[in-house]
Amino acid sequence: MNAVRARITARAYPPGARLPSIRAQATAMQVSVSTVVEAYERLAAEGLVAARPGSGYYVLGPAAPLRLAEMAPQLDREIDPLWVARQSLETCATVLKPGCGWLPPSWMYEAGVRRGLRAAARAAPSQLVDYGTPLGLPPLRQWLARRLAALNIEAPPEQIMLTESGTQAIDLICRFLLEPGDTVLVDDPCYFNFHALLRAHRAKAVGIPYTPKGPDVEAFRQALEAHAPRLYITNSGIHNPTGATLSSVTAHRILKLAEQAGLVIVEDDIYADFESSPAPRLAAFDGLSRVIYIGSFSKTISAALRCGYIAGRTDWIAGLADLKIATSFGGGRLAADVLYAALTASGYRRHMEAVRARLGEARERTIARLGKLGITPWLVPEAGMFVWCRLPAGADAAEAARFCLRQGVVLAPGNAFSQSQLAGDFLRFNVAQSTDERIFTTLARALGA
Repeated sequence: MNAVRARITARAYPPGARLPSIRAQATAMQVSVSTVVEAYERLAAEGLVAARPGSGYYVLGPAAPLRLAEMAPQLDREIDPLWVARQSLETCATVLKPGCGWLPPSWMYEAGVRRGLRAAARAAPSQLVDYGTPLGLPPLRQWLARRLAALNIEAPPEQIMLTESGTQAIDLICRFLLEPGDTVLVDDPCYFNFHALLRAHRAKAVGIPYTPKGPDVEAFRQALEAHAPRLYITNSGIHNPTGATLSSVTAHRILKLAEQAGLVIVEDDIYADFESSPAPRLAAFDGLSRVIYIGSFSKTISAALRCGYIAGRTDWIAGLADLKIATSFGGGRLAADVLYAALTASGYRRHMEAVRARLGEARERTIARLGKLGITPWLVPEAGMFVWCRLPAGADAAEAARFCLRQGVVLAPGNAFSQSQLAGDFLRFNVAQSTDERIFTTLARALGA
Protein backbone atom coordinates (compact mmCIF):
# COMPACT_ATOMS: atom_id res chain seq x y z
CA MET A 1 0.00 0.00 0.00
CA ASN A 2 2.81 2.41 0.85
CA ALA A 3 4.58 1.67 -2.43
CA VAL A 4 1.45 2.41 -4.46
CA ARG A 5 0.67 5.52 -2.41
CA ALA A 6 4.22 6.81 -2.99
CA ARG A 7 3.87 6.40 -6.77
CA ILE A 8 0.49 8.14 -6.73
CA THR A 9 1.97 10.98 -4.67
CA ALA A 10 4.94 11.25 -7.07
CA ARG A 11 2.41 11.23 -9.95
CA ALA A 12 4.08 8.23 -11.49
CA TYR A 13 0.53 6.81 -11.33
CA PRO A 14 -1.64 9.75 -12.53
CA PRO A 15 -5.46 9.73 -12.32
CA GLY A 16 -6.84 7.07 -14.63
CA ALA A 17 -3.63 5.04 -14.72
CA ARG A 18 -3.99 1.27 -14.46
CA LEU A 19 -2.06 -0.30 -11.60
CA PRO A 20 0.19 -3.28 -12.38
CA SER A 21 -1.72 -6.51 -12.48
CA ILE A 22 -2.02 -8.42 -9.22
CA ARG A 23 0.29 -11.16 -10.44
CA ALA A 24 2.88 -8.69 -11.84
CA GLN A 25 2.86 -6.68 -8.62
CA ALA A 26 3.26 -9.83 -6.53
CA THR A 27 6.26 -10.89 -8.62
CA ALA A 28 7.86 -7.43 -8.55
CA MET A 29 7.50 -7.04 -4.78
CA GLN A 30 8.15 -10.69 -3.95
CA VAL A 31 4.95 -11.12 -1.97
CA SER A 32 1.98 -13.42 -2.36
CA VAL A 33 -0.93 -12.75 -4.72
CA SER A 34 -3.29 -12.61 -1.74
CA THR A 35 -1.18 -9.86 -0.17
CA VAL A 36 -1.48 -7.70 -3.30
CA VAL A 37 -5.24 -8.35 -3.48
CA GLU A 38 -5.61 -7.24 0.14
CA ALA A 39 -3.50 -4.13 -0.45
CA TYR A 40 -5.41 -3.13 -3.59
CA GLU A 41 -8.76 -3.69 -1.84
CA ARG A 42 -7.71 -1.54 1.10
CA LEU A 43 -6.57 1.22 -1.27
CA ALA A 44 -9.97 0.96 -2.98
CA ALA A 45 -11.67 1.28 0.41
CA GLU A 46 -9.67 4.48 1.01
CA GLY A 47 -10.90 5.86 -2.30
CA LEU A 48 -7.46 6.03 -3.90
CA VAL A 49 -8.13 3.41 -6.56
CA ALA A 50 -11.15 1.67 -8.05
CA ALA A 51 -11.60 -1.89 -9.32
CA ARG A 52 -12.97 -2.45 -12.81
CA PRO A 53 -14.16 -6.05 -13.20
CA GLY A 54 -12.20 -7.90 -15.84
CA SER A 55 -9.82 -4.97 -16.34
CA GLY A 56 -7.93 -4.28 -13.09
CA TYR A 57 -7.44 -1.46 -10.61
CA TYR A 58 -7.23 2.20 -11.67
CA VAL A 59 -6.11 5.37 -9.89
CA LEU A 60 -8.89 7.79 -9.00
CA GLY A 61 -8.43 11.57 -9.42
CA PRO A 62 -7.69 14.33 -8.87
CA ALA A 63 -3.91 14.26 -8.89
CA ALA A 64 -2.31 14.12 -5.47
CA PRO A 65 -0.32 17.14 -4.27
CA LEU A 66 3.32 16.90 -5.28
CA ARG A 67 5.53 15.77 -2.37
CA LEU A 68 9.19 15.89 -3.35
CA ALA A 69 10.45 14.17 -0.21
CA GLU A 70 8.27 11.15 -0.94
CA MET A 71 9.62 10.94 -4.50
CA ALA A 72 13.12 10.29 -3.21
CA PRO A 73 14.39 6.81 -2.40
CA GLN A 74 13.05 5.83 1.00
CA LEU A 75 16.23 6.51 2.93
CA ASP A 76 16.89 7.78 6.42
CA ARG A 77 15.79 11.41 6.53
CA GLU A 78 19.33 12.40 7.55
CA ILE A 79 20.51 11.61 4.01
CA ASP A 80 17.54 13.12 2.19
CA PRO A 81 18.83 16.29 0.48
CA LEU A 82 15.66 18.20 1.31
CA TRP A 83 16.10 17.22 4.96
CA VAL A 84 19.73 18.38 4.99
CA ALA A 85 18.76 21.74 3.51
CA ARG A 86 15.82 22.12 5.88
CA GLN A 87 17.92 21.37 8.98
CA SER A 88 20.58 23.86 7.88
CA LEU A 89 18.03 26.58 7.18
CA GLU A 90 15.63 26.08 10.10
CA THR A 91 17.87 25.33 13.07
CA CYS A 92 18.70 28.02 15.61
CA ALA A 93 21.96 29.96 15.74
CA THR A 94 23.40 27.73 18.47
CA VAL A 95 23.44 24.67 16.18
CA LEU A 96 26.78 24.04 14.47
CA LYS A 97 26.52 23.57 10.69
CA PRO A 98 29.68 22.10 9.15
CA GLY A 99 27.38 20.41 6.60
CA CYS A 100 25.74 23.57 5.25
CA GLY A 101 26.69 25.17 1.93
CA TRP A 102 27.30 28.81 2.76
CA LEU A 103 29.67 31.08 4.65
CA PRO A 104 29.00 32.30 8.20
CA PRO A 105 27.21 35.69 8.26
CA SER A 106 30.34 37.42 9.54
CA TRP A 107 32.21 36.31 6.39
CA MET A 108 29.70 37.85 3.97
CA TYR A 109 29.91 41.29 2.36
CA GLU A 110 27.71 43.06 4.88
CA ALA A 111 29.38 46.46 4.39
CA GLY A 112 28.66 46.37 0.65
CA VAL A 113 25.04 45.38 1.22
CA ARG A 114 24.50 48.22 3.68
CA ARG A 115 26.08 50.66 1.21
CA GLY A 116 23.78 49.40 -1.52
CA LEU A 117 20.72 49.68 0.70
CA ARG A 118 21.56 53.28 1.56
CA ALA A 119 21.93 54.08 -2.14
CA ALA A 120 18.62 52.37 -2.90
CA ALA A 121 16.86 54.38 -0.18
CA ARG A 122 17.87 57.58 -1.99
CA ALA A 123 16.82 56.29 -5.43
CA ALA A 124 13.90 57.44 -7.55
CA PRO A 125 10.50 55.99 -6.54
CA SER A 126 10.38 53.78 -9.63
CA GLN A 127 13.49 51.90 -8.46
CA LEU A 128 11.83 51.10 -5.14
CA VAL A 129 8.32 50.17 -6.23
CA ASP A 130 8.22 49.29 -9.93
CA TYR A 131 8.71 46.00 -11.79
CA GLY A 132 12.04 45.18 -13.37
CA THR A 133 12.50 44.59 -17.09
CA PRO A 134 12.31 40.99 -18.38
CA LEU A 135 16.09 40.66 -18.80
CA GLY A 136 16.86 42.59 -15.64
CA LEU A 137 18.84 45.69 -14.64
CA PRO A 138 20.90 46.80 -17.69
CA PRO A 139 23.93 48.14 -15.76
CA LEU A 140 24.27 44.88 -13.84
CA ARG A 141 24.04 42.85 -17.07
CA GLN A 142 26.75 45.04 -18.60
CA TRP A 143 28.92 44.46 -15.53
CA LEU A 144 28.32 40.71 -15.83
CA ALA A 145 29.29 40.78 -19.50
CA ARG A 146 32.66 42.26 -18.55
CA ARG A 147 33.06 39.76 -15.73
CA LEU A 148 32.37 36.82 -18.06
CA ALA A 149 34.82 38.21 -20.62
CA ALA A 150 37.53 37.83 -17.97
CA LEU A 151 36.69 34.10 -17.99
CA ASN A 152 36.87 34.05 -21.82
CA ILE A 153 33.10 33.73 -22.06
CA GLU A 154 31.71 36.06 -24.73
CA ALA A 155 28.23 37.11 -23.63
CA PRO A 156 26.97 40.61 -24.48
CA PRO A 157 24.30 42.05 -22.15
CA GLU A 158 21.46 40.95 -24.44
CA GLN A 159 22.56 37.34 -23.90
CA ILE A 160 22.32 37.67 -20.10
CA MET A 161 19.12 37.50 -18.08
CA LEU A 162 18.82 38.12 -14.36
CA THR A 163 16.87 35.68 -12.20
CA GLU A 164 15.74 35.58 -8.60
CA SER A 165 18.56 33.14 -7.73
CA GLY A 166 20.86 30.51 -9.16
CA THR A 167 18.27 27.90 -8.22
CA GLN A 168 15.57 29.74 -10.14
CA ALA A 169 17.92 29.91 -13.11
CA ILE A 170 18.16 26.10 -13.21
CA ASP A 171 14.42 25.78 -12.62
CA LEU A 172 13.65 28.05 -15.60
CA ILE A 173 16.07 26.13 -17.82
CA CYS A 174 14.45 22.83 -16.82
CA ARG A 175 11.00 24.25 -17.57
CA PHE A 176 12.30 25.54 -20.90
CA LEU A 177 14.04 22.39 -22.13
CA LEU A 178 12.65 19.34 -20.30
CA GLU A 179 9.55 17.23 -20.60
CA PRO A 180 8.46 14.78 -17.88
CA GLY A 181 10.40 11.56 -18.30
CA ASP A 182 13.44 13.16 -19.96
CA THR A 183 16.84 11.98 -18.78
CA VAL A 184 19.36 14.40 -17.26
CA LEU A 185 22.98 13.58 -16.50
CA VAL A 186 24.42 14.80 -13.20
CA ASP A 187 27.78 14.33 -11.57
CA ASP A 188 28.04 11.62 -8.94
CA PRO A 189 28.43 13.14 -6.40
CA CYS A 190 26.78 16.50 -7.18
CA TYR A 191 25.02 19.36 -5.40
CA PHE A 192 22.08 17.66 -3.72
CA ASN A 193 19.46 20.22 -4.77
CA PHE A 194 20.01 19.20 -8.40
CA HIS A 195 18.36 15.89 -7.44
CA ALA A 196 15.39 17.64 -5.82
CA LEU A 197 14.89 20.02 -8.76
CA LEU A 198 14.93 17.19 -11.26
CA ARG A 199 12.38 15.26 -9.22
CA ALA A 200 10.17 18.37 -9.27
CA HIS A 201 10.35 18.33 -13.06
CA ARG A 202 9.72 14.57 -13.17
CA ALA A 203 13.00 14.02 -14.96
CA LYS A 204 15.16 10.92 -14.66
CA ALA A 205 18.61 11.63 -13.22
CA VAL A 206 21.57 9.48 -14.23
CA GLY A 207 24.82 9.89 -12.30
CA ILE A 208 28.26 10.12 -13.94
CA PRO A 209 31.19 9.30 -11.65
CA TYR A 210 33.24 12.41 -10.93
CA THR A 211 37.04 12.31 -10.94
CA PRO A 212 39.61 14.87 -9.74
CA LYS A 213 39.73 16.20 -13.34
CA GLY A 214 36.00 16.22 -14.07
CA PRO A 215 33.35 13.70 -15.11
CA ASP A 216 34.50 10.22 -16.12
CA VAL A 217 34.61 10.60 -19.91
CA GLU A 218 34.02 6.94 -20.73
CA ALA A 219 31.06 6.72 -18.36
CA PHE A 220 29.75 9.92 -19.90
CA ARG A 221 29.98 8.41 -23.39
CA GLN A 222 28.22 5.24 -22.30
CA ALA A 223 25.42 7.23 -20.63
CA LEU A 224 24.86 9.22 -23.83
CA GLU A 225 24.46 6.00 -25.79
CA ALA A 226 22.31 4.22 -23.22
CA HIS A 227 19.97 7.02 -22.12
CA ALA A 228 19.86 9.74 -24.85
CA PRO A 229 19.78 12.49 -22.18
CA ARG A 230 18.46 15.98 -22.81
CA LEU A 231 20.69 17.87 -20.35
CA TYR A 232 23.88 17.59 -18.35
CA ILE A 233 24.03 19.77 -15.20
CA THR A 234 27.44 20.34 -13.60
CA ASN A 235 29.82 22.69 -11.75
CA SER A 236 33.11 23.16 -13.54
CA GLY A 237 34.78 26.02 -11.67
CA ILE A 238 34.82 24.68 -8.10
CA HIS A 239 32.86 21.46 -7.95
CA ASN A 240 30.30 20.89 -5.22
CA PRO A 241 30.81 18.77 -3.12
CA THR A 242 34.29 17.55 -4.09
CA GLY A 243 36.15 20.85 -4.57
CA ALA A 244 37.70 19.47 -7.78
CA THR A 245 38.30 21.57 -10.90
CA LEU A 246 37.68 20.58 -14.50
CA SER A 247 40.76 19.98 -16.67
CA SER A 248 40.99 21.43 -20.19
CA VAL A 249 41.43 17.96 -21.72
CA THR A 250 38.31 16.61 -20.01
CA ALA A 251 36.34 19.73 -20.97
CA HIS A 252 37.19 19.30 -24.68
CA ARG A 253 36.26 15.62 -24.63
CA ILE A 254 32.96 16.25 -22.88
CA LEU A 255 32.03 19.02 -25.32
CA LYS A 256 32.89 16.85 -28.32
CA LEU A 257 30.65 14.04 -27.03
CA ALA A 258 27.88 16.54 -26.21
CA GLU A 259 27.98 17.97 -29.72
CA GLN A 260 27.76 14.52 -31.30
CA ALA A 261 24.78 13.63 -29.09
CA GLY A 262 22.94 16.95 -29.32
CA LEU A 263 23.23 17.37 -25.56
CA VAL A 264 22.70 20.70 -23.79
CA ILE A 265 24.98 21.46 -20.82
CA VAL A 266 24.04 23.65 -17.86
CA GLU A 267 27.17 25.01 -16.18
CA ASP A 268 26.52 26.22 -12.63
CA ASP A 269 29.35 28.53 -11.55
CA ILE A 270 28.18 30.14 -8.32
CA TYR A 271 31.57 29.62 -6.64
CA ALA A 272 33.56 31.53 -9.26
CA ASP A 273 34.71 34.30 -6.93
CA PHE A 274 36.33 31.81 -4.54
CA GLU A 275 38.94 30.85 -7.16
CA SER A 276 42.50 32.08 -6.87
CA SER A 277 43.08 31.42 -10.57
CA PRO A 278 40.29 30.64 -13.09
CA ALA A 279 39.70 27.00 -14.02
CA PRO A 280 38.54 26.06 -17.55
CA ARG A 281 34.88 26.84 -18.30
CA LEU A 282 32.79 24.76 -20.67
CA ALA A 283 30.98 27.92 -21.74
CA ALA A 284 34.28 29.52 -22.79
CA PHE A 285 35.30 26.57 -24.98
CA ASP A 286 31.78 26.19 -26.39
CA GLY A 287 31.00 29.85 -27.03
CA LEU A 288 27.53 29.44 -25.48
CA SER A 289 26.43 27.29 -28.38
CA ARG A 290 25.07 24.36 -26.37
CA VAL A 291 26.29 25.40 -22.91
CA ILE A 292 24.06 27.56 -20.71
CA TYR A 293 26.02 29.35 -18.01
CA ILE A 294 24.49 30.41 -14.68
CA GLY A 295 25.68 32.09 -11.51
CA SER A 296 24.72 34.18 -8.49
CA PHE A 297 26.27 36.04 -5.57
CA SER A 298 24.40 34.37 -2.70
CA LYS A 299 27.60 32.65 -1.51
CA THR A 300 29.83 35.74 -1.45
CA ILE A 301 27.71 38.88 -0.92
CA SER A 302 24.32 37.97 0.57
CA ALA A 303 21.91 35.05 0.45
CA ALA A 304 19.15 37.49 1.44
CA LEU A 305 19.59 39.33 -1.88
CA ARG A 306 17.99 36.84 -4.25
CA CYS A 307 19.64 37.57 -7.57
CA GLY A 308 21.19 35.18 -10.09
CA TYR A 309 21.73 35.19 -13.84
CA ILE A 310 21.74 33.08 -16.99
CA ALA A 311 24.01 33.55 -20.02
CA GLY A 312 23.12 31.70 -23.18
CA ARG A 313 22.20 31.80 -26.85
CA THR A 314 20.17 34.83 -27.89
CA ASP A 315 17.15 32.79 -28.99
CA TRP A 316 17.20 30.76 -25.78
CA ILE A 317 17.45 33.89 -23.62
CA ALA A 318 14.38 35.29 -25.43
CA GLY A 319 12.43 32.12 -24.67
CA LEU A 320 13.62 32.08 -21.06
CA ALA A 321 12.59 35.73 -20.65
CA ASP A 322 9.06 34.84 -21.78
CA LEU A 323 9.03 31.98 -19.31
CA LYS A 324 10.27 34.27 -16.55
CA ILE A 325 7.38 36.66 -17.27
CA ALA A 326 4.93 33.76 -17.16
CA THR A 327 6.22 32.48 -13.80
CA SER A 328 7.37 35.61 -11.92
CA PHE A 329 6.30 38.50 -14.18
CA GLY A 330 8.84 41.33 -14.14
CA GLY A 331 11.04 39.97 -11.40
CA GLY A 332 12.51 41.88 -8.51
CA ARG A 333 14.48 45.05 -9.23
CA LEU A 334 15.51 46.14 -5.75
CA ALA A 335 17.86 43.21 -5.13
CA ALA A 336 19.63 43.84 -8.44
CA ASP A 337 20.08 47.54 -7.60
CA VAL A 338 21.58 46.74 -4.20
CA LEU A 339 23.79 44.01 -5.63
CA TYR A 340 25.06 46.28 -8.40
CA ALA A 341 25.98 48.97 -5.88
CA ALA A 342 27.84 46.39 -3.77
CA LEU A 343 29.74 44.96 -6.73
CA THR A 344 30.83 48.28 -8.21
CA ALA A 345 32.08 49.84 -4.99
CA SER A 346 35.79 49.57 -4.27
CA GLY A 347 35.48 47.13 -1.37
CA TYR A 348 34.28 43.92 -3.05
CA ARG A 349 37.64 42.91 -4.52
CA ARG A 350 39.39 43.37 -1.17
CA HIS A 351 36.56 41.55 0.60
CA MET A 352 36.98 38.49 -1.63
CA GLU A 353 40.76 38.53 -1.24
CA ALA A 354 40.25 38.37 2.51
CA VAL A 355 37.67 35.58 2.20
CA ARG A 356 39.96 33.47 0.01
CA ALA A 357 42.77 33.88 2.52
CA ARG A 358 40.52 32.91 5.42
CA LEU A 359 39.25 29.88 3.51
CA GLY A 360 42.81 28.73 2.84
CA GLU A 361 43.66 28.90 6.53
CA ALA A 362 40.39 27.23 7.55
CA ARG A 363 40.96 24.45 4.98
CA GLU A 364 44.36 23.61 6.46
CA ARG A 365 43.04 23.59 10.02
CA THR A 366 39.96 21.53 9.16
CA ILE A 367 41.90 18.89 7.24
CA ALA A 368 44.41 18.61 10.09
CA ARG A 369 41.67 18.21 12.71
CA LEU A 370 39.82 15.63 10.61
CA GLY A 371 43.05 13.74 10.02
CA LYS A 372 43.39 13.11 13.76
CA LEU A 373 40.05 11.26 13.54
CA GLY A 374 41.14 9.17 10.56
CA ILE A 375 38.98 11.24 8.17
CA THR A 376 40.85 11.93 4.94
CA PRO A 377 40.12 14.29 2.01
CA TRP A 378 39.28 12.75 -1.37
CA LEU A 379 41.49 15.54 -2.69
CA VAL A 380 42.83 18.77 -1.22
CA PRO A 381 40.97 21.55 -3.07
CA GLU A 382 42.84 24.53 -4.44
CA ALA A 383 40.03 26.90 -3.47
CA GLY A 384 36.48 27.09 -2.15
CA MET A 385 34.77 26.16 1.10
CA PHE A 386 34.23 22.40 0.66
CA VAL A 387 36.30 19.35 1.50
CA TRP A 388 34.92 15.95 0.45
CA CYS A 389 36.16 13.42 2.97
CA ARG A 390 36.16 9.66 3.46
CA LEU A 391 35.46 8.28 6.91
CA PRO A 392 37.56 5.54 8.52
CA ALA A 393 36.92 2.00 7.29
CA GLY A 394 33.60 0.64 8.51
CA ALA A 395 32.13 4.01 9.48
CA ASP A 396 28.72 5.03 8.18
CA ALA A 397 28.09 8.70 7.39
CA ALA A 398 24.34 8.47 7.97
CA GLU A 399 24.83 6.96 11.42
CA ALA A 400 27.38 9.65 12.26
CA ALA A 401 24.96 12.33 11.07
CA ARG A 402 22.15 10.96 13.23
CA PHE A 403 24.37 10.93 16.31
CA CYS A 404 25.78 14.42 15.68
CA LEU A 405 22.36 15.91 14.99
CA ARG A 406 21.22 14.90 18.46
CA GLN A 407 24.23 16.81 19.80
CA GLY A 408 23.42 19.97 17.81
CA VAL A 409 25.78 19.42 14.84
CA VAL A 410 24.38 19.26 11.28
CA LEU A 411 26.48 17.14 8.92
CA ALA A 412 26.13 16.49 5.18
CA PRO A 413 26.39 12.72 4.54
CA GLY A 414 27.74 11.59 1.19
CA ASN A 415 24.67 9.79 -0.10
CA ALA A 416 22.73 13.06 -0.08
CA PHE A 417 24.95 14.00 -3.03
CA SER A 418 25.16 10.61 -4.75
CA GLN A 419 22.71 9.35 -7.35
CA SER A 420 24.24 5.87 -7.12
CA GLN A 421 24.13 5.87 -3.30
CA LEU A 422 27.75 4.73 -3.24
CA ALA A 423 29.04 7.53 -0.99
CA GLY A 424 27.86 6.14 2.34
CA ASP A 425 31.30 6.58 3.89
CA PHE A 426 31.77 10.22 2.81
CA LEU A 427 30.94 13.56 4.43
CA ARG A 428 31.16 17.05 2.93
CA PHE A 429 32.68 19.61 5.29
CA ASN A 430 32.33 23.37 4.92
CA VAL A 431 35.67 24.60 6.28
CA ALA A 432 34.30 28.07 7.01
CA GLN A 433 31.67 26.50 9.27
CA SER A 434 34.10 24.05 10.90
CA THR A 435 35.97 26.36 13.25
CA ASP A 436 34.31 25.22 16.51
CA GLU A 437 36.16 22.46 18.37
CA ARG A 438 32.83 20.96 19.49
CA ILE A 439 32.32 19.69 15.93
CA PHE A 440 35.35 17.46 16.15
CA THR A 441 34.78 16.22 19.70
CA THR A 442 31.19 15.30 18.76
CA LEU A 443 32.36 13.62 15.57
CA ALA A 444 34.97 11.67 17.53
CA ARG A 445 32.25 10.29 19.80
CA ALA A 446 30.10 9.43 16.77
CA LEU A 447 32.96 7.44 15.26
CA GLY A 448 34.07 5.90 18.53
CA ALA A 449 37.45 7.51 18.08
